[in-house]
Amino acid sequence: MLRRHSKKLVIVALMISAGIALEFAGLLDAEEMLGIAREYSDQWWLVLVLILLQTLLFTFALAGSFFLWIVAPLYPPAMATFILAAGGTLGGICAYLFSNRLTDDWISRIENSQTYKLLHKQDNFFVLFALRVFPAFPHSLVNYSSGILKVKLSHFILAAIAGLSIKSYIYSVVIYNAAASASIDDLLDISTYGPLILLSLISLAGVFIKYRLTARDD
Repeated sequence: MLRRHSKKLVIVALMISAGIALEFAGLLDAEEMLGIAREYSDQWWLVLVLILLQTLLFTFALAGSFFLWIVAPLYPPAMATFILAAGGTLGGICAYLFSNRLTDDWISRIENSQTYKLLHKQDNFFVLFALRVFPAFPHSLVNYSSGILKVKLSHFILAAIAGLSIKSYIYSVVIYNAAASASIDDLLDISTYGPLILLSLISLAGVFIKYRLTARDD
């Protein structure tokens, strides 16, 4: 029994290492990795592997969102949402904590981004949520900007869970239903990304209104 578990842990470690190496080499291929994942789709530990891979990639500002094209065709939308939100949130927390180890060059680039400037002015749940739920928004900027600014960790985590869950579920439904024919065009359809943009804008509008009311009272 112990030997069997040891073999599984070795497989997990190898897949994680391979994923990171392939990402750095620019050789990540969603179709090939999906084929490999299908072979182990009946194994409970594959969920753990997929979450860990995302966590590691997001931690180092790599393409963790790439796993949408592996997880969504493989699992029903609810399960896919859990895997994607868990990986994205854990990776975000790790990046948040890792941000104080960034080089001066990295910090300078982040501080010059609009995301950093927005979070610097408005450090609250709704801004973080709006950025998370907005289609194709770079999560690494949110993660590292939040860490550098030391935004409230509870807001950061709740916004990540809520935003990533909503966005992952919408995308997962589209990809799962389209199965093998899913493409980036499916996600770029207005019926898919429109509600996400609207939700993001409503959140930011609420922040703006609250800011103006507070400024008027002062």
